[in-house]
Amino acid sequence: MNMDFKRKLPIPADIKKMYPINEDGIKAKEANDVMIKDIITGHSDKLLLVIGPCSADREDAVIDYIARLRSIQDEVKDKIVIVPRIYTNKPRTTGSGYKGMLHQPNPHQSPDMLKGLIAIRKLHMRAINETGFSCADEMLYPENHRYLSDLLSYVAVGARSVENQQHRLTASGLDIPVGMKNPTSGDLSVMMNAIKAAQSNHTFIYRGWEVESKGNSLAHAILRGYVNRHGESSPNYHYEDLIILCEKYANSNLLNPAVIVDTNHSNSGKKYLEQIRIAKEVLHSTRHSSDVYKLVKGLMIESYIEDGCQGVDDGIYGKSITDPCLGFEKTKQLIYEIAELRK
Repeated sequence: MNMDFKRKLPIPADIKKMYPINEDGIKAKEANDVMIKDIITGHSDKLLLVIGPCSADREDAVIDYIARLRSIQDEVKDKIVIVPRIYTNKPRTTGSGYKGMLHQPNPHQSPDMLKGLIAIRKLHMRAINETGFSCADEMLYPENHRYLSDLLSYVAVGARSVENQQHRLTASGLDIPVGMKNPTSGDLSVMMNAIKAAQSNHTFIYRGWEVESKGNSLAHAILRGYVNRHGESSPNYHYEDLIILCEKYANSNLLNPAVIVDTNHSNSGKKYLEQIRIAKEVLHSTRHSSDVYKLVKGLMIESYIEDGCQGVDDGIYGKSITDPCLGFEKTKQLIYEIAELRK
């Protein structure tokens, strides 16, 4: 094999023992899980808002950002349930560039996976212990989920991973909502097949064990736009797109029909300010069809302290070093407007 085996990493149980969640954090996650599950299953009409930086690049700024969300959540709790994004793994189309805190806990230093595992554990732990938010992360590496399994309340499977067997089977063994994004090609059948696989039971190999999953009834769709054959971004958040997804769910035997609309990525063409308009259009669509209203469970928004993005070496506190994000002042106003628009 053309690779060097550098060191054996600690198993998840060891990392959890080193950095345990406190009792208040355990209770907060339990309460958050119930609220989020009730939205996905339709027992609650509140809107789920999965919101936060494109990638979690530094602990201090991310915790600062999430603490700011806490006071807003308390103000809009009758209409909205906020799940902060702490995305510690960053998929790269070509494999080059910053891959997230797991790889580089310090973006200016060389990759160190052991320090990365500890850093992402500490970051998610601080979020729940200090703010009461159990957060969302992307499942880039399915075998790493157990390092954070007691801290997360939401998992997303990305557009480049959604067709992968191990992602689908691992999702089938989780007991929290897993959002399956449509692939970059836009083929909704791929996403629907991923949801079906995640909602089914399986026997497979996971972390060296033969395991049996029970199926995850909370697996659902995320629409994130797509790239056409000319390499151009195309949206799939419009009313017509949501109606098509309603029909696909109606013709399936899937449990808990649900979609989260990603307002950035190919839906916005990575024009981050468009997220404001897109969020409002989706809510407008829910008012014109009871089926769309029931299907749309929430929005995914990329947001940080400062507008836009920067280079890794620019050093601006709270500004994304990957995709551009909506700044906090605009985010705060948007959350209030979403609460007003939600029936």
